[in-house]
Amino acid sequence: MAPTPGLRDFAIEFFHFVQKEASACLFAGLFFASVLLVPRSGVLGLPRYDALLVIALAIQAGLVWSGRETFDELKAIGLFHVLGFALEVFKTSSGIQSWSYPDAAYTKVFGVPLFSGFMYAAVGSYIIQAWRLLDLRIEHHPPYWMAGLIATAIYLNFFTHHFIGDYRWYLAAGAIGLYARSQIVFRPLRRDRRMPLALGLVLVGFFIWLAENIGTFFGLWAYPHQLGAWAAVHVTKWSAWSLLVLMSFTIVTNLKHIKATVHVPS
Repeated sequence: MAPTPGLRDFAIEFFHFVQKEASACLFAGLFFASVLLVPRSGVLGLPRYDALLVIALAIQAGLVWSGRETFDELKAIGLFHVLGFALEVFKTSSGIQSWSYPDAAYTKVFGVPLFSGFMYAAVGSYIIQAWRLLDLRIEHHPPYWMAGLIATAIYLNFFTHHFIGDYRWYLAAGAIGLYARSQIVFRPLRRDRRMPLALGLVLVGFFIWLAENIGTFFGLWAYPHQLGAWAAVHVTKWSAWSLLVLMSFTIVTNLKHIKATVHVPS
């Protein structure tokens, strides 16, 4: 029996959605392919972490050279890199030791390889690419100062929870309330589709959590419970990544050309 026109149209739209999502993940896909392909022993005498840094820089340069990312977008991605690297330095410090990078490298600073910031930059690159490819619009976005305040509090909580308690779930509840009416409008091909913004952020956080499991499985970094033998990254990290995605999203929405597609009720 031939598929109904409605089902056929949905299948076509879904195919284009998946295709554009995959294209938006170009930086992350190429980078994690490198994680799988670069041996732990390194390449041509270059340690693995250093080789991954060279590859990440080449991918980023290629995206700018090809026009897939602008210099303004590169500045935002650079900010993700800096914020992520600062968090990595803190989390791997001797007083915290949330995780570690066990392999040697020439490009380690304070015990953290410089390539690590690109794992955060990849999130920003994905959001920027998806915005362009799927013609994203945001309806009922909260006032920018409120969004900036909650994003700042989320980032600071990753540091302060080691000293004054973890307020992650309070911040998550606040963010859900703040973005309760916010909708993502996107166009895979011909028709606009929509979903709650909060759901989109949680879904992206889930896929990053899966990628993190792949990274730790291949020994890119290790949590304390993985030092003896590999074990899955705890599912609570999914919530942490979802909040970091919200922080990245907030930075992207401040780009001038993207602000034009964000509706903030007056």
